[in-house]
Amino acid sequence: MPSILLQPPFFHLLAAALYVGLAVHFWRSRWHGAVLNQPASGLLGWERSLLGVALIAHGMTLGMEIFPDEGFQMRFGFAVALSLITWLAMTLYWFESFSSRMEGLQILGLPLATLCVLLPWLFPGQHMVSNTASLAFKLHFLVAMLAYSLFTLAVLHAVLMAFTEQHLHRGRLTPLFNGLPPLMKMEAILFRLINISFTLLTLTLFSGVVFSEQLFGKAFPINHKTIFAFLSWLIFGALIIGRYRYGWRGKKALRWTLAGFSTLLLAYIGSRFVIEIILGRPA
Repeated sequence: MPSILLQPPFFHLLAAALYVGLAVHFWRSRWHGAVLNQPASGLLGWERSLLGVALIAHGMTLGMEIFPDEGFQMRFGFAVALSLITWLAMTLYWFESFSSRMEGLQILGLPLATLCVLLPWLFPGQHMVSNTASLAFKLHFLVAMLAYSLFTLAVLHAVLMAFTEQHLHRGRLTPLFNGLPPLMKMEAILFRLINISFTLLTLTLFSGVVFSEQLFGKAFPINHKTIFAFLSWLIFGALIIGRYRYGWRGKKALRWTLAGFSTLLLAYIGSRFVIEIILGRPA
């Protein structure tokens, strides 16, 4: 294979091209024109296979971006973080598509994945993460990324629910929306995602305390990451309580979901964006 094919830009562009191609295909075959009046269908075999190839190419870009020197030291700036979170979310969607109908998420997730797979190439941050050999850090990192990715799926799912509810109130659902699960079931899926994500976020905060205690001798450092992560935890906790005690749903649940996710993004990605892009510092 020519050496150029082993360079990061090739895999960035390959994954982006596949994501864009699939997004255009799904728009034309599921969401646009006369197809709206045709019976909805799940992912076809070739569609799922092509999405799998895109995810493999995306994963290869992440490997080269996070471990640039073939060592154990990690480079993890805001662009790589967004790319990894989106990749995990789309990978979880890919596996979930075998057993559940999650139509609509692809038209929301694929444009996002296209943007995020290109970000590390366009903004190659140099922030190197230390102490990555620690078991506490590895567990903390894994749980945190899973929490972020599941919250991303929850947000996309909530937005899809809002579109569905809007069409329902207009009094006409196309076969595409009729092919989705009932709103009550979609709501149950949303809060299942939020409950799992909230549990992972709780574990993230707990493992962060352990990690900080082991390395720095301080269990709960007060900084912007801790504050925003804890605020996000409080928002999602309030949403879960509001759901099961007061029956929160619809637009209220969407607003709280978006508020919690936005706050969570500020915990790491927002701060890294300010440091790397606005201030122009690698660390």
